[in-house]
Amino acid sequence: MADSVLYDVTDGLATITLNRPDAMNALDIATKVALREAVRTAADDDAVRAVLLTGNGRAFCVGQDLKEHTALLARDAETGDRNTMSTVREHYNPVVRALAGMPKPVVAGVNGVAAGAGLGFALAADFRVVAETASFTTAFAAVGLTADSGVSWTLPRVVGPGRAADLLLFPRSIGAAEAYELGIANRLVAPEALADEARTVARALAEGPTLAYAAIKESLAHAASHSLVETLGKEDELQTRAGGSEDHRAAVAAFVAKQKPVFRGR
Repeated sequence: MADSVLYDVTDGLATITLNRPDAMNALDIATKVALREAVRTAADDDAVRAVLLTGNGRAFCVGQDLKEHTALLARDAETGDRNTMSTVREHYNPVVRALAGMPKPVVAGVNGVAAGAGLGFALAADFRVVAETASFTTAFAAVGLTADSGVSWTLPRVVGPGRAADLLLFPRSIGAAEAYELGIANRLVAPEALADEARTVARALAEGPTLAYAAIKESLAHAASHSLVETLGKEDELQTRAGGSEDHRAAVAAFVAKQKPVFRGR
């Protein structure tokens, strides 16, 4: 991994940290490539049971590095190309697909501002622990762009289509308290407690029934674009699979014995 993205796996928890604090974790090409590879590595590693995505410094991620972007746009203007915008296909989309689609829970520890693609990455996580000093903004329209990083899919499902349209058409800073009311933030904590609380939540998920979590993620994604009848069929399929797992049998036995279950992801 590049120095701009730190990657660590400890006791089944993969921690991915955006590490360009002086640039508010803005996404230049090197960082986007490193983040894409880190997320894919975590998704494919059987030793990883949960993922924590966070940032160093006063920002979670402010989205595209506009200084680099300006230079690339100038290059495109000279050559007549539109290669700069291929970053959506090459970088942002793979990151969001891996975060949202991996069969393991993802926690976003939002330590500061999350804007543009940074908001998209946070929304692609399954659970967001947010510092009380953090904020969110769609940002896209403010620089003459439409939504990317999955925001046009995730944001309406979190805040509703009306509010999503408002936030995309009129970008503004959403404080942590409002983000909690809208459902963007799942848990608010003091900024000094953010790192420990996000890690505690992610570690609890890493120690939990990861097969069940994977099925829950799959069920929610399926339900978002299918009818009730189709969703009931999917639930039946997934529940049958979960019911045959070692984790389920062990958890039932532990419940009967009044013991705490130990989940092994089998």
